[in-house]
Amino acid sequence: MGALVTLELPEDSPARDLPWIVTFGPLGEDEEWEPVVCGPYERPHALALAESVVADEDLMAVVEPLLPHVTVEEIQGEIAAARMAAEDNRAEVEDAADFGDYDEFALDGPASAEPEQMVEASPPPSPEEVRAGMSRIAARLTG
Repeated sequence: MGALVTLELPEDSPARDLPWIVTFGPLGEDEEWEPVVCGPYERPHALALAESVVADEDLMAVVEPLLPHVTVEEIQGEIAAARMAAEDNRAEVEDAADFGDYDEFALDGPASAEPEQMVEASPPPSPEEVRAGMSRIAARLTG
């Protein structure tokens, strides 16, 4: 059984409506290969497909939103925000070192990501459902 990592979002988060991608990679260090990136999908489809793939294999699936930025400035803003979040996380880890070793401050992923969790497969969407979702995403991106 593999692992699924995704963002923990409130029900009303606008990020839920963004297109989502799934990156599949090896779960352990004993295997090395280039990650496979799939999508874009609607979030429920991305989660269901990821769960189905990792349910029977020792893989990691990272499900995350695809940010449809259209300017260099928007992309640079996201990069700056990611760097600031990483720096904040490093500062928390350094502060935590004064008080002992705490798993909640691990540097293995973004601070806002849920910890890895073992998942059981839910039924994946049909190819027709996935294509319909992709059509809805395309309409939102071009509208």
